[in-house]
Amino acid sequence: MSARSSWLERTRKPFAETVRRWDLSTAAVTVRARPLSPEEAIGNPGRRDYPLLKGRERLIEARIGTARGHAFSDAPREFTGSLRAVLELPLDNTRDRGIYVATLNAVLNHCGEIDRTVHCRDDEPERCAQVIAENLKRRWERVGLIGLNPAIADELIRCFGPDRMRLTDLDPDNVGARRSGVPVWDGRKEYEKLIRSSDGVMVTGTAFVNGTFDAIWHVLRQYNRPFILYGVTASGIAHLFKFEHLCPFAGTSSGRG
Repeated sequence: MSARSSWLERTRKPFAETVRRWDLSTAAVTVRARPLSPEEAIGNPGRRDYPLLKGRERLIEARIGTARGHAFSDAPREFTGSLRAVLELPLDNTRDRGIYVATLNAVLNHCGEIDRTVHCRDDEPERCAQVIAENLKRRWERVGLIGLNPAIADELIRCFGPDRMRLTDLDPDNVGARRSGVPVWDGRKEYEKLIRSSDGVMVTGTAFVNGTFDAIWHVLRQYNRPFILYGVTASGIAHLFKFEHLCPFAGTSSGRG
């Protein structure tokens, strides 16, 4: 898969137009990429197997004024600078893509274009999984999940059954394991098999940060499969491209998160 995301590159023009329209090109942006405590990142959920709590990923937070935008990354770094500098990031590596996506979410929130750009907390991930599974069960007979969110995966398996649910992930500790009878396939090698054998696919927004979305998109088009983005990372990108997006309990910038 290419490390560069052409879909992410396509956000540059509308992102820059928003920045110019609101006269924000010299605005200061602070991106926090330090490891967040469980309370900061996700509150106190009932289960402890979320990637945030296991240390596999970090939540990046970009701030502009009082607005905040979140994005997941497994290669976080700190950044302080202008929006012009963010718009000039190369997007050829995970570190810069994470900063860019978090900042895009913060800017669109600041400008009032989107209102849910902060990760959900406490019991909300479990409730989110239930809402998503109920939604998809009304649409599809077989579902694929790209990106192992444990609560969503377990709810989909419960609703669809292990024979009608497919799952991929990039974490080597997950690949090759089984989850309630469903094998976890390699997200870098077996996403085509997942898409081919599903009626529709849920795709993690983190795919834009880790650089895998373009290859996934190509195969989705090849097999004419519908897809839905999930997770707070995809909030801004879904808005710009009118992609369907499910993230029912994401918080507002002035609220939790």
